[in-house]
Amino acid sequence: MTVRFFSFGEDSMVDTFYAIGLVMRLCQSISLLELLHICLGIEPNHLLPRFLQLTERIIILFVVITSQEEVQEKYVVCVLFIFWNLLDMVRYTYSMLSVIGISYAVLTWLSQTLWMPIYPLCVLAEAFAIYQSLPYFESFGTYSTKLPFDLSIYFPYVLKIYLMMLFIGMYYTYSHLYSERRDVLRVCPMKKKKM
Repeated sequence: MTVRFFSFGEDSMVDTFYAIGLVMRLCQSISLLELLHICLGIEPNHLLPRFLQLTERIIILFVVITSQEEVQEKYVVCVLFIFWNLLDMVRYTYSMLSVIGISYAVLTWLSQTLWMPIYPLCVLAEAFAIYQSLPYFESFGTYSTKLPFDLSIYFPYVLKIYLMMLFIGMYYTYSHLYSERRDVLRVCPMKKKKM
């Protein structure tokens, strides 16, 4: 008889949304308070880059994943949740400690560096989730609507336009985060020893 202590197989990845989807929706909804914290000056970040990041997540989670049950079973949902939580775990720990005046060099460096490889991967995974959802939005007609005067909104077209905007937003956010990283980590010139 074989005992398995840890199994991370196909079923666990497919069931990710069913296991933690409600918690993810709750946490992402609460993360919108971060925008209020920035506006009130509690957090010293810039509003537009955080707004873009949070908007990406809200649209992907609530509009793309939650509205299409078939997308909820895709592997990309598990990948997105891992990436989002990894970034948030470090970023919110760093932010919380910064607000109360505690600073750790390693945590500062990790907070200012971890996003560099992970954020573009997040955007690629978000784009892939949209790409995988398109056939379902097309066949079910979710969010597509007819307007008066022979006008209509075909939601898959809206998602395709959003895909382009996603990468433009990524470029802006990445540029901003990189300049913020440079300011926070301020590379000091090394002093040469006199011989």
